[in-house]
Amino acid sequence: MPLRWYTTVIESRDPHALARWWAAALGWDYLDLAEDEAVVVPSWAADLVTSTPFERVPPGLCFVAVEHDKTTKNRLHLDLAPHTSDDRDAEIARLIDLGASRVDVGQGPDVSWDVLADPDGNEFCVLSSRDR
Repeated sequence: MPLRWYTTVIESRDPHALARWWAAALGWDYLDLAEDEAVVVPSWAADLVTSTPFERVPPGLCFVAVEHDKTTKNRLHLDLAPHTSDDRDAEIARLIDLGASRVDVGQGPDVSWDVLADPDGNEFCVLSSRDR
């Protein structure tokens, strides 16, 4: 039987603030689990929990409290993609307005993605627009 990708855990000095930021960025739901833990999940995922096989329910993002700051480049990052019907540049501007920043991780000028960082400095990419 396959395993379910249940969640991706992200460490933060303020997990609730970072979870709220990601919820706004993705349009997902914010869940306050405990003083030191928060989760964001797709709003439509709740419907799948009872109607979909366990291993096919999509993962969420879990934010947990830590006492240290992020100091190096991520070894794992999220890739986000706008739909071809959306304005990619407007999406990047929206993320920056929410508190993201552009970062250089050595990607070069000719790549088809933009590298941003969330308010805690965790890098993620906004890919070229996709229809799937």
